[in-house]
Amino acid sequence: MTEPSPQKPPGNAEQRPFSLRGGIPLGRIAGIPVILAYSWFVIAAFTVIAYGPVLAHNFPGTGATAYLAAFAYAVLLLLSVLVHELAHALTARMYRWPTSKIVLNLWGGHTQFENFTASPGKSVLVAMAGPAANLVLAGAGWLVVAPGPLPGLADPLANIFVWANLLIGIFNVLPGLPLDGGRLVESAVWKATGSHEKGTIAAGWAGRIIVIALAVWFVALPLLSGNRPDTSLILITVLVGSFLWLGATASIQQARYRSRLHLVDAAALAEPAIGLPDAATVADVLRHSPAGAPAVVLYGADARPAAVVDETAAADVPASLAAATPATAVAYPLTAGAYVKETDRGAELLAYLAQLEGSDYAVVDDGGTVTGLLRQLTVLNTLTGKQQRGTAGTPAGGEGRNQDRNR
Repeated sequence: MTEPSPQKPPGNAEQRPFSLRGGIPLGRIAGIPVILAYSWFVIAAFTVIAYGPVLAHNFPGTGATAYLAAFAYAVLLLLSVLVHELAHALTARMYRWPTSKIVLNLWGGHTQFENFTASPGKSVLVAMAGPAANLVLAGAGWLVVAPGPLPGLADPLANIFVWANLLIGIFNVLPGLPLDGGRLVESAVWKATGSHEKGTIAAGWAGRIIVIALAVWFVALPLLSGNRPDTSLILITVLVGSFLWLGATASIQQARYRSRLHLVDAAALAEPAIGLPDAATVADVLRHSPAGAPAVVLYGADARPAAVVDETAAADVPASLAAATPATAVAYPLTAGAYVKETDRGAELLAYLAQLEGSDYAVVDDGGTVTGLLRQLTVLNTLTGKQQRGTAGTPAGGEGRNQDRNR
């Protein structure tokens, strides 16, 4: 599978390095980081437990070697997935799509790209490169096993390698996201309508239809015919179906978000604000913002936004103490780099905000003057089209590295 990553941050911000956490770095292939997710060991253990006894039974006297062979099968499958993902990455390199990393995990793997400009034709070619690579591996394996049986445990491993790659290749061309074949549906609708988002939504629904078809074929039909489906087959169908359904749903949701990206505009969504030096007093704040509006952003000696005044706290300061109370005493700090330009918008703005902790961001003009205050909740409501409740000015959760901007 292929997975695009957020676009680069706006303005002069540097792009955040992609995290290699959550797995074991295996090094780089053609300059592309390869990460083995810890979840892969789950499927490796399942393979050894399920397949080891079968090999031990079919090849008496092998003992523990049968379980080692089962683990070898898990490793061969891992290598097949790696080749699949490398095919995506190397084909994408032809179109100058930078690959940030390849992740191998419980469900196989995915290739994550940085910012790139896609088109229906390129998207299909990059997607189909993965299944094609598996079919090539299956063909190469068949050339090894076709002349005759291999000695010992090498024969079942070679045959499973052939069948596994054949199934991976065929399964991945099924026409629905998150499978690679979903890009065919996506690109066809994209080409016909001119809308990438409509193509993704159509491919996501096609993925859901595939899940329903798998459930009907492997579970419902056997039950209706009076047969009891194999328990392991039901388990596999549920696991694969769940993975596909979640992936299809995520694709549909992301497409709906993308369709609203044009509404994410720093200048349009920000509430009016003014900037005051952090040496200001509460009296200064109340003079410029007598009724709590516009919002007041404090900036430090470097002229960069550093804090936001809590209007309620400022109003609670007794009038007799307002002139002697520093504005910083009634303000909460902004995350370092939590300010954007009025011209920032769309995917780049979201990508930058996603890297920051905190829920408020100052908006500045080209000269660095504060003109507005952008609330995280406002951005979220705009992106989702839903009104979600929250408290402005409180820290927001989420991973990300604090970044400062050079303006």
